[in-house]
Amino acid sequence: MLDYQFGAPRERSPAINLIVIFLMVGLGFVILGPIVGYLIAMPFYNGQLDLLEAIESGKFTDDIKVPLYIMQGSATVIGLIATPAVYMMSRQKRLGDFFSNIRTEATPLLLTVVIVVIFMGVNSIFIEWNAKADFPAFADEFEKWAREREDSLGDLTKFLTTFSSNKEFLLAMLVIAVLPAIGEEIVFRGLIQNELRRATNVHVAIWFAAFLFSAIHFQFFGFVPRLLLGALFGYLYYWSGNLTLAIVAHFVNNGVSVVALYMHQRGLLEFDVESSKSMPMNVVAISAVLTVGLLFYFHKYYKDRTSPSHNL
Repeated sequence: MLDYQFGAPRERSPAINLIVIFLMVGLGFVILGPIVGYLIAMPFYNGQLDLLEAIESGKFTDDIKVPLYIMQGSATVIGLIATPAVYMMSRQKRLGDFFSNIRTEATPLLLTVVIVVIFMGVNSIFIEWNAKADFPAFADEFEKWAREREDSLGDLTKFLTTFSSNKEFLLAMLVIAVLPAIGEEIVFRGLIQNELRRATNVHVAIWFAAFLFSAIHFQFFGFVPRLLLGALFGYLYYWSGNLTLAIVAHFVNNGVSVVALYMHQRGLLEFDVESSKSMPMNVVAISAVLTVGLLFYFHKYYKDRTSPSHNL
């Protein structure tokens, strides 16, 4: 039986849809979003150099911190939220379709928060291992480039997460935790994972979407822990049919880090979240057991429930 109805847009192949998604999101996030952000940020910049020159110089000074927040936030809003909305409209659908078909209940919401926090103990061992990874001899040039990029992005992140005021902390929460959680989950789980599901089985879709999610950050010495996080978000979304839970999981992961940094800088927390050292093995082992048990319960919670189709 043909599903196509007269007057409805003919469904494209997943491959074509994925190409369109990447082109539109790339245009919005890499080009249009930063340009709009730059224009919005100009009144907030009082430095001696031109704002663009100040950014390109790589010399991070306090007068460009707020403009950088604005530009990063603009790139996320336009590239990862507005652009997907336009894409969905082109398919005669809405971003709201990801959220309107299922109610977010208290039990899975709480489970999601606890799972993400406990999984940090498990992931710490992968963070330490990946940070120390050595590439084979034939990839020396790539390793050198990857290290330089990692250091450069690390310096930028450290600059943006060194807070001199509560205002900067709140801006960082918005730009680093809230907006990416919404935008990246819409793109990688809502759009990409669903398109991959149409082309292959769900587990390949989840892991390949997680692979793309990690790769697009271009931080190869944090690739594996970010891959595992992406897979975790993907399974939470698949089992529940609720993209809101994936967004909450993503927000908790990013938000806990920002809050921990803020508390550490204020002397309220001894643990340095910027350290790549793993937690003690007994903590990792307990975290692993608890994570598996909670994921099993989460899966069981939704197993016998009727969930809406994820395919949009």
